[in-house]
Amino acid sequence: MAKGRKNGLYSGISEELSALMRTGWADTEQHGLRRDEQAPYAAVRREALSALFPGERLVIPSGNLKVRSNDDTYAFRPYSGYVHMSGDRARDGALVLEPRADGGHDAYCYQLPRDSRTDDEFWTGATAELWMGRRRSLAEAELVLGLPCRDVRRAPEDLAAASGAPTRIVRGLDPSLEAAVTSEEERDAELEGALSDLRLVKDAWETVELRKAVDSTVRGFTDVIGELSRAVASSERWIEGTFFRRARLEGNSVGYGSICAAGEHATIMHWTDNDGPVRPGDLLLLDAGVETHTLYTADVTRTLPIDGTFTPLQRTVYDAVYEAQEAGMAAVKPGAAYRDFHEAAQRHLAVRLVEWGFIEGPAERAYDLGLQRRFTMAGTGHMLGLDVHDCARARNEAYVDGVLEPGMVLTVEPGLYFQPDDLTVPQEWRGIGVRIEDDLLVTEDGHENLSAGLPRSADDVEEWMARLAG
Repeated sequence: MAKGRKNGLYSGISEELSALMRTGWADTEQHGLRRDEQAPYAAVRREALSALFPGERLVIPSGNLKVRSNDDTYAFRPYSGYVHMSGDRARDGALVLEPRADGGHDAYCYQLPRDSRTDDEFWTGATAELWMGRRRSLAEAELVLGLPCRDVRRAPEDLAAASGAPTRIVRGLDPSLEAAVTSEEERDAELEGALSDLRLVKDAWETVELRKAVDSTVRGFTDVIGELSRAVASSERWIEGTFFRRARLEGNSVGYGSICAAGEHATIMHWTDNDGPVRPGDLLLLDAGVETHTLYTADVTRTLPIDGTFTPLQRTVYDAVYEAQEAGMAAVKPGAAYRDFHEAAQRHLAVRLVEWGFIEGPAERAYDLGLQRRFTMAGTGHMLGLDVHDCARARNEAYVDGVLEPGMVLTVEPGLYFQPDDLTVPQEWRGIGVRIEDDLLVTEDGHENLSAGLPRSADDVEEWMARLAG
């Protein structure tokens, strides 16, 4: 019964109904709540952020609901920098770091509190709990987050009245908070960049969450193999739904739109329509990841022969990509340049493309000119964490131009894509797309493949599929 809805069936609220609705409710305050296990880690992250901006007020909103159509909204997903620094996942919140004289900061979290039962907002307002579900009280949020919490409805006024220190805010998340502060766009971008930089190296708690995400993803891929015959009888949508079921059962959702690309759709990097046929004899490129309840996501790809056996040509392409991934993964170790794994994989694919006669050699020249990119298209990986493309606003010198450190988690995902309309390759190659992607944790002495539970080589994939089919 949202306020102001046109064509509503009720024209108003009688005094008697209002009085009835305000009475007879039990006290549901939750006592004895435990502090979230992430809270001490979030406190350490805030200290690191504080050290970067002494004497400055920092505002990190969680974000607001976004309209999908008319009065229907998308499922809420908070800003990853807010989640990382607070451990909270509520909408309409904000983390504020207030500067102290000693150069440090006091942190507090603005939250949308529970609705009072003394007025009609709890059952008629835009955020009415009776419609949208119970929220934490401010006292409950303080216990769980280990942070002082305030009513976010006071935040614009509080921030507008704040003085004595320059303010930075992450823009594009909460217009009301953005309008309340005086800040500079360039300096605000530096705050957003710092929040990305601080996610490059995962702490021990984050690593556990990423393992959970990958393990659930492995089970989701196994589910898909078990239901391939039903996908053949329907479409790629069956594959999408099968994986989504696992993601919702064990996590928050999928970490990104699942790519369930059969046949020539496998040549489309971000195919998410997932409405095409699934035909024996074709390949299925499945790129999907489960997002945990704490919003950490996996990102894994396997390319599978739909009938369980690669054709000789499919295996030729698959083996080239597998060898490229092996070369890339071997380059993932502490102290290595971030770009090393990408270059190793791309150089290998350039050699194969020259051997096949699809680009002009020698291979080193082809690589230097980037000629292989007609068929490899994308980079060979990216950071992974709270976002599928995590740390996207990090400084280049800390990310793509930086070096790998223990605790970083990244994908290695070379691919070859021969478009169905590409006249530079023989017809039998057209429409073949292969990508293999795994999630790697950089360790003290090399790396760990978190997604090693899924077979990678062509022989192992065929054996795995035959075993599940049996």
